[in-house]
Amino acid sequence: MIRIAPPDPSPPRPYRPEAIIVTPLKNDTFLRALLRQPVDYTPIWMMRQAGRYLPEYRASRSRAGCFMGLCQSPQLACEVTLQPLDRFPLDAAILFSDILTVPDAMGLGLYFTEGEGPHLERPVRTREDVRRLGVPDMINDLGYVMDAVALIRRELDGRAPLIGFAGSPWTLATYMVEGGGSKTFARSKAMMFDQPALMHELLALVAEAVTQYLNAQVASGAQALMIFDTWGGSLTPRDYREFSLAYMARIVAGLTREAEGRRVPVILFTKGGGQWLEAMADSGCDALGLDWTTDLGDARSRVGKRVALQGNMDPCLLYASPERIRAEVATILASYGPGSGHVFNLGHGIHPDVEPERAAALVAAVHELSRPYHAADRSGA
Repeated sequence: MIRIAPPDPSPPRPYRPEAIIVTPLKNDTFLRALLRQPVDYTPIWMMRQAGRYLPEYRASRSRAGCFMGLCQSPQLACEVTLQPLDRFPLDAAILFSDILTVPDAMGLGLYFTEGEGPHLERPVRTREDVRRLGVPDMINDLGYVMDAVALIRRELDGRAPLIGFAGSPWTLATYMVEGGGSKTFARSKAMMFDQPALMHELLALVAEAVTQYLNAQVASGAQALMIFDTWGGSLTPRDYREFSLAYMARIVAGLTREAEGRRVPVILFTKGGGQWLEAMADSGCDALGLDWTTDLGDARSRVGKRVALQGNMDPCLLYASPERIRAEVATILASYGPGSGHVFNLGHGIHPDVEPERAAALVAAVHELSRPYHAADRSGA
């Protein structure tokens, strides 16, 4: 079992907004697509693009000693964030971190057990547990994340935008109540059903923490934001709206939406949330992430005039041949159709045993095959 050391009481001073070196973007295709502005081709990035499928990532993780060692070192977090962009011509970078940095900063004691994923030493089970929590200090408790954001922005030197991210309040609350991952969400759903006021109190606190956390990332250099609602799809439609979407909408309303003279787009992604796209679009976000269980063309017909769409290839396609990957890319692009407003991505994170050459085939196919769908944009028609 790997335990995470408590934060240094005197962490390095985080980069301040005024210290960010603002380099003009050489490739803003990702940001333009999120705002449904004309682009030359469909941009692509991949969830978990900095990960174990890359040998260079495995080497960095070995030097760090553990997963959180990577997260808590701005230099190593920057290194692994840039690795996929050094290997593939991706159109965005995403901060290397973990959604559970926020509960850890609340004092819940994040640790990892080999082969079992994350756990929290002090889960939140009672009213007293909830009342003991507070919003972390974004400098003293989470300054290492802001240092990483600013360092990544500097090292990117304008070659692609940087995405900041956080977990949704419902997803974080499930980890906090369960004490780790879960297949049934028995404790968190029991609190929701039997003590809804207490669950709302916890979600409101987490939503405030996430809002401050994301705004601090923007202040440190993040140029787009994504909220990962990994477990919202486990809820009924009624409970999703009340206990997940309502708090994501609250976050969106409190976010910094303009920085460095341009809009900071916000992406919401609920895994298994394809049935709620209209309600999600009402949140005020700029784009919705889709998993592979939702047809992209259908989603565009439902909400494409209000938000951009991101997704949505099944990650398992990356086990197939390059020819089959190319065929799937063609199918997904045809499903969305001509015009901007689509960011190509996987429907969830890339698997750790995928061969990097398969990811390279995906990126190349998207860049090549998408150009005809934007010919009218390029011609000004």
